[in-house]
Amino acid sequence: MSAALEGVRVADFSHVIAGPYCTMILADMGARVIKIEPPHGDAARGYSSPDLAGDSTVFLSYNRNKQSIVLDLAVAAGREVARDIVARADILVENFATGVMQRLGLDYAALEEINPRLIYCSISAYGRSGAFAGRAGYDQVVQAESGFMSLNGYPGEEPLRTPLAMIDLTTGMFAAHAILGALYAREASGRGQYIEAALFDNAFALTGYYTMNYLMTGVSPPPPGNKSPVAAPIGVYVAADGRFFMTVAGQGVWRKLLEVLGNPPELLAQAFADNAARVRHEAQLTPILQRLFEAAPLAHWMERLRAGGVPAGPIRSIAAAVNSPEVKERGILGQAPHSKAGTVPNLRLPVTLAGTPLIAARGAPVLGEHTRAVLSDFLHYDPARIAGLEQQGAIPPAASTQG
Repeated sequence: MSAALEGVRVADFSHVIAGPYCTMILADMGARVIKIEPPHGDAARGYSSPDLAGDSTVFLSYNRNKQSIVLDLAVAAGREVARDIVARADILVENFATGVMQRLGLDYAALEEINPRLIYCSISAYGRSGAFAGRAGYDQVVQAESGFMSLNGYPGEEPLRTPLAMIDLTTGMFAAHAILGALYAREASGRGQYIEAALFDNAFALTGYYTMNYLMTGVSPPPPGNKSPVAAPIGVYVAADGRFFMTVAGQGVWRKLLEVLGNPPELLAQAFADNAARVRHEAQLTPILQRLFEAAPLAHWMERLRAGGVPAGPIRSIAAAVNSPEVKERGILGQAPHSKAGTVPNLRLPVTLAGTPLIAARGAPVLGEHTRAVLSDFLHYDPARIAGLEQQGAIPPAASTQG
């Protein structure tokens, strides 16, 4: 069966995480993603993390199923090649600093003239217009400015950023959603369109009901830690030999928990009769539950809670999660071929499409691995023209790359 985006072509000018994650989603769905890199490559290739075949795990995580072409866009001939790629593309994704694509002659206004069907997605920190368009911004900074970071941690303690680049990743997801919507719209209109996705907008939107609560009450919410302001009991509990997280949201699940615990009289008090009461009296509720859970080992509680329909799970390290039965059962981990390393570990996209399956994973490309392949089979340049590009410095010598 064909993949959902088979035949769709993407000119990927993006780097680091937000843009590459967006284009990886498209690539996994079958699009041909041509990653256009400068001579030094995507900066994420050199991030300080364990590397494989010279590339960081950050780069390897967000660039599978793509082709890499090295172009020096500071050279006129390199920009000409870039325009030729875009002329044949359905989608362009970029996340340069504001003004860079315009200076290169690769902004939407310029490219719409040569490809009216082009869907042009621009990812930035604060948008491409207005007072903040030129401000540099990164995931963690935007987490701080948007209020998102203020919700992560415990009351009275220093706010915490998420250890993952959560705003980059979710901005990439929303950008991919918008691109797919634009592809669908193009079927009716015949024309592409310009799309913006901004880290700040995304981070602020993700504060969701916490911001809604402030707008309704005028009270700025404190960080909830592992609790929830809307339901109880929710949080970390300690069994005789380990910790687990439990979420009881709603009266039906509360009744199931009571049954699992044997309907202890102290939990049948009026103070815990409904969700609103349990939220108000959680300080009294937590010690009772904790005392009960400490009486038996973790395996006992996981078996009983799960059998009783109460959502609960052990708190695992990454190593424990990798080796968990859930990861094995879901087939989340695998191996992907890599041109230098042989194979690399692979975490599949967390969706399945029964009728248009995701493509088989290929490891992230080596820098410039497909330069000459793209020039010959995508742009149909002849050997003489490719040699001329090398002489002009638009592409690196063949010996310096795989392609």
